[in-house]
Amino acid sequence: MATEFIEVPVIADVVGGHTGKLDDFKGGVGSIIRLRPEFPAETLRGIEEFSHLQVTWFFNLGSPDDVALHARSPRDNPAWPATGTFVHHNHRRPARLATSFPRLLEVDGLDLHVTDLDADEGTQIIDLVAVFQEMLPRGPVTQPAWPGEMLADYWRDASER
Repeated sequence: MATEFIEVPVIADVVGGHTGKLDDFKGGVGSIIRLRPEFPAETLRGIEEFSHLQVTWFFNLGSPDDVALHARSPRDNPAWPATGTFVHHNHRRPARLATSFPRLLEVDGLDLHVTDLDADEGTQIIDLVAVFQEMLPRGPVTQPAWPGEMLADYWRDASER
C-alpha cells in the first residue's frame, strides 16, 4: 500500500439519485451536487453556461478493506480477462476515487442539479469543474471488446431496471 498521502477537501455531497451500489442502469437519474456551505456561491459563477461537469468523487460508501492490488476478472466474470487494479473503474483502487461527467441541468444557489451522475446518494465530492471540449482526449480512444460488453447496460435508463 502507498506510504505517502495527500489531503484533499470534501467540497460537496451528492443528494438524491442512485442508492444501492448498483453496477448498471445509471442513465436518466437526477441528483444534486450540494456544495458545502463554506464555499461562496461566487465559486460557481458562469458554470451554468456549460452542459457538463467533470466531477471527482470519493468512494466513501465503500471500505478501504475492499482495495484489491492484484489482477482479477471484471465483475468476477471469468469470460473477461484478469486485468490489473488500475484498469478497473471501481472502489478497489488505492485512492478509491472516480471521475464522472454528468449533464448540468440547473444551478440553484449551492445546488448543482445534474443527471447521469453515477455516484450514489451520500457520496463525497472532492472536485468539480466545467467540461471544456478542448480538454477531452485527443485522437481515437481504443479499448478491448470486454468493457463494451460489460458496460452495455451501464447508461440504460434506470426506469428499465
